[in-house]
Amino acid sequence: QVQLVESGGGLVQAGGSLRLSCAASGRTRSNNVMGWFRQAPGKERDFVAAISRSGGSGLHADSVKGRFTISRDNAKNTVYLRMNSLKPEDTAVYYCAGKVVNADWRISDSYDYWGQGTQVTVSS
Repeated sequence: QVQLVESGGGLVQAGGSLRLSCAASGRTRSNNVMGWFRQAPGKERDFVAAISRSGGSGLHADSVKGRFTISRDNAKNTVYLRMNSLKPEDTAVYYCAGKVVNADWRISDSYDYWGQGTQVTVSS
């Protein structure tokens, strides 16, 4: 099993920045691909970004491209989401996820492990 714990969420003004962290423990070698998803109240969970095991390949949703950057430090078993130029519409609970199979990066149901989520609130 793999345990994922997110941190770094909070309240920020529009235009501000935050960096989310996701620390993995347990059988971390099972985390081939790591991703970030978000869920706003009353909405479905949406893909935000994902990154390959090596960290050499990243994928970002169009809505965050150019503003958010995913990265990972395998020595620390941690994946990050740097969020710049935040907008009120970025307000959501952000979830870290991991998967074994290197496919379907955008599909939440394809992920095997999930964190508990961290709240990000962007005020206008």
